[in-house]
Amino acid sequence: MTHTVHPYAHRLGIIRDWKSRWFSKNAAQYRENVMVDAAIRRFLKKRLRGSFITSVEIERNDKAIRIILKTSRPGLVIGRGGEGSVKLTKEIEGIIRTVPKAERKAVRLDIEEIRSPESHAPVVAYMIAEGLEKRQTFRRVLKQTVEKVMANRDVEGVRIALSGRLGGAEMSRAEEIKRGRVPLQTLRADIDFAREQAYLPYGVIGIKVWIYRGEIFEKTENKKLKTNN
Repeated sequence: MTHTVHPYAHRLGIIRDWKSRWFSKNAAQYRENVMVDAAIRRFLKKRLRGSFITSVEIERNDKAIRIILKTSRPGLVIGRGGEGSVKLTKEIEGIIRTVPKAERKAVRLDIEEIRSPESHAPVVAYMIAEGLEKRQTFRRVLKQTVEKVMANRDVEGVRIALSGRLGGAEMSRAEEIKRGRVPLQTLRADIDFAREQAYLPYGVIGIKVWIYRGEIFEKTENKKLKTNN
């Protein structure tokens, strides 16, 4: 019996690192940290929708929580003179206070800019949702998006799936478009995956995006160290 595995989780420890990096002393602290992380991610997903956020990484030590936002539009998040980042930090501290029994820690917000946003699945998924919410036909949105993604030299394959009441039809259905290769079973394949939703008057349309950016091999230095040991 087969199981569908998230492409990110499938590659943890191989070519991917964890998005939440911290250790807990006991089960109670672990539970609190997980609840805080989930609350922060839910808030940022809603608050920064449209800011082209590709990932949210959380690190902890004894004194502070470090949140790393990777975005292709850092100016929207930082704001004039850093006002946006300061306001966002205070809002995150307020969200942490709403979690019961959560330990109060200082919040440090780091914003990193990414290059070639069309090679990142969360950005592409939001571009599709934006096009659908502007009432463009879904086939046109799919074709234009695939062409933009494949025009990037880092991308070797892309697959996009839509599901819902496409075109306002009474019955929901699924449509898919694919270009190039997307080897989901190859663990060294650098595949970025994202889900997004387009909110339309006649219902919600689900969007899934897979982007294949080639294979990642170990560095020669690491290989030499392993062979020597």
